[in-house]
Parts: sequence; structure tokens; C-alpha cells
Amino acid sequence: MQLELWLIYLITCVGLSLSPGPNGLLALTHGALHGNRKTLFTILGGAAGFTVVIALCMFGIGALIKSSLIWLTILKWIGGIYLVWLGIQVWRSPPIEPTTHIESKAVNGRWLFRQGLLASLTNPKALLFFSAFLPQFIDPDRGLVLQFIVLALTFVVTECFVEYFLATSASRIRHWLRNIGKAFNRVCGGIFIAIGAALPLRT
Repeated sequence: MQLELWLIYLITCVGLSLSPGPNGLLALTHGALHGNRKTLFTILGGAAGFTVVIALCMFGIGALIKSSLIWLTILKWIGGIYLVWLGIQVWRSPPIEPTTHIESKAVNGRWLFRQGLLASLTNPKALLFFSAFLPQFIDPDRGLVLQFIVLALTFVVTECFVEYFLATSASRIRHWLRNIGKAFNRVCGGIFIAIGAALPLRT
């Protein structure tokens, strides 16, 4: 993958990780209730789930590309339209806020890991997003396994850093999110719209 294309992918991953979503909300909530160290189990569970989702999307897309390169163009345009639509939804969404109705109690790491794993595996938007997103960055002339490692590792590391930041800042970030969360959603939404409009046009 070219460096400039990887940087675009990285920026979009940061925007996705910081936009409202079940895993970010879960990390924020668990950080407030159980502390940042225990929330590492939640974050690792989410990372494992996202790796599975990316693998399913990427190798499914790869199978289509092998049958016909026309599918890559079709997927890029469908994905671009979806990313624009998703950007509009993120733009209009309310700022993420932690909930406080979950009972605060001593929990083990396995339970937290399972919560993070299920949050990513059962989120249909993640499957839709990566199905739309990944074709923009797949090079059909290169090995799919190596590309999967680069793309999955980039997103998972980014997601883990963002979720850990949310968990460690849970007690202070509520005020920040209430004040500039809406503007931040618009920045993230704008990134998705720009990527969705521009990437399908790349040759």
C-alpha cells in the first residue's frame, strides 16, 4: 500500500474510532465504572471482534475481486455512496455520553472481554462499514493476506488507543463531550463524506 493511501486510511480509522459507536460507549462506561486497567479487557475483546469482522469482509471481497475486477469498481462506488450516507448520519448524531444505569460491581476480565467482543461482533454497522470501506484500499495485484495484516492492525491499534483514552478520561471527558461533542461529530462526518466522494474516483 502506498504511504499516502495508508495515511488516508489511518485518518479515516481515527475518525471512525472517535465517532459515536457501541464500543466507544462501552469503553467510556466501563472506564467510569471499573477503572481503566480492567477496561483493557473490554478493549481487547472489541479488538478481537473487529479483527474477525475485517477478515470476513476483506476475504469475502477478495473472492469477488478474483472472479472479476469489475466487482472492485462496483464495490468502490457502492462503498463510496454508503460512506457519504454514513458521514451524514455521524454529522447529525448526538454526542456520545456515558450511561450510568449499569450497576457498578466487581467484575472479572472474562466478562469484560466478552462484552467488548459481542459489542463489535453484533454491530451490523461495522460489517456494513468495512464492506464499503475496505475495497477503497485493496490492491488486487498484491497479496491479500499482507494487506489484511496492515489494514486490520492499523484499525485495531487505532481503536485500542482511542478506547483506552476514553476509558482513562471517563471521569473528565463527559463535560468535554457535552461541550464540543457535536462539533467533533461534524468533523468525523465530514471526513467520511470526503473519503466516500473522493476514493471511488481514484484510478
